[in-house]
Amino acid sequence: MPLKPTAPDAEEIAISALGFLAGDPARLERFLSLTGLDPASLRAAAQAPGFLGSVLDHLMADEGLLLAFAADSRVAPEAITAARARLAP
Repeated sequence: MPLKPTAPDAEEIAISALGFLAGDPARLERFLSLTGLDPASLRAAAQAPGFLGSVLDHLMADEGLLLAFAADSRVAPEAITAARARLAP
């Protein structure tokens, strides 16, 4: 059984996930649309408590996106789920 990521590891996974979303205009546009953010407000929103958890929520709501990020980042989907739980227990 994999260990739960520590808080910094969970944050690193979420930041990497945000970078993954930002790396593709269509993925980023969908994320922004669903969150109600725009590119100008994204940086400020990223400082808000709970934001990183919401990034992982977004990934987990779409299995294909979750698996694509897991493969791209070489992180097991279970570690992403554990990171989400760590960021917002």
